Amino acid sequence: MASIANVEYVLFDMDGLLLDSEAIYTKVTNTILAPYGKEMTWDIKAGCMGKPEKEAAVYLLSFFPDIDLTVPAYLEQRNRLQDELWPTVTLLPGARKLILHLKAHNISMAVATSSRRRNFQLKTGHLGDTFDLFGGKVVCGDDTQYNMRGKPQPDIFLVAARELLGRDVGAVDGVDVTAAQLAERRKGLVFEDALLGMQAGKRAGMSVVWVPDTQLLTVEYSGEEKADQTLKSLEEFVPEQWGLPPYA
Repeated sequence: MASIANVEYVLFDMDGLLLDSEAIYTKVTNTILAPYGKEMTWDIKAGCMGKPEKEAAVYLLSFFPDIDLTVPAYLEQRNRLQDELWPTVTLLPGARKLILHLKAHNISMAVATSSRRRNFQLKTGHLGDTFDLFGGKVVCGDDTQYNMRGKPQPDIFLVAARELLGRDVGAVDGVDVTAAQLAERRKGLVFEDALLGMQAGKRAGMSVVWVPDTQLLTVEYSGEEKADQTLKSLEEFVPEQWGLPPYA
């Protein structure tokens, strides 16, 4: 089987890709909006997915200028309701199998999530037998030491590759990036479910496997970025297509 690319390291988004958390986001948001007679549509949700928490809240509420709900008030309600549900979130099909496989073959991997670190811990604390396999190699949206811009900017994937995996991918801002550093970026494979995340991975100069909710496929978006491969589930992923060891 011919390889699409020869991958040496893998970066995973988390929400909606490894974890079945997007249903919780939708449920909580629409619970908050219901008293105002409003609802988050898929077009709105698509623009929220992958954004840092506050930026996503500002974007969401911009569609409802006629309701008396501030960003801080929305976030307070949202965080309280979500905190009650995070310990119940489950892995999506194919996620654990793929992570175990990469770990068994010593493929460098990390998580790059826009979630705040406290939320990462709440979502994954009961799933330690899977997330411990990353060995702490996780970058979160509120890791301020990296001064990252949110997706669709490429910052979080470049930071994960450089700071967590030790890959020489050059500067996040793209200044004075060498041909060798661009080649190093091309050795990376990003798994994403969000439109903004898919764009961020491509802007990072990496290959992207996109595993979107089917409803996202009908959402229009700005930008020319296209995923290298689109799957319905991580269960469909064929490692040897990417120069990785095949499943046993």
